[in-house]
Amino acid sequence: MNAFQIILQVIIGLGILNVWLVRFNKRTPYRGGNASNLKDEFRVYGFPSGVVYMVGLIKVSAAIALLVGIFYPPVVLPAAGLLAAFMLVALLMHLKVKDPISKSFPAAAILVMSLLLSLG
Repeated sequence: MNAFQIILQVIIGLGILNVWLVRFNKRTPYRGGNASNLKDEFRVYGFPSGVVYMVGLIKVSAAIALLVGIFYPPVVLPAAGLLAAFMLVALLMHLKVKDPISKSFPAAAILVMSLLLSLG
């Protein structure tokens, strides 16, 4: 594991934790549609209300795994792959609701960083 990979793990891990634990109930410029929080955003995308919690649990777990991966590298690949898949779906959801491309920037950035980690 090199310094670049560790930096990516920290950026992705802390970024995901920030969105899901700190900004869960806050408006951001990147929320889909006109959503004011994450629950509202999942509603905009057409998901049932409980899906937000399932996705949150998985994303927070993967983010923690990336941070733990600094000390235990075997967890990095599955966590990065999982987050890449979720970010691909996030991009598709932004397209579905016809968001401006600027709203997709965080998902696209995390997708690219996760793919870089996945490639090793």
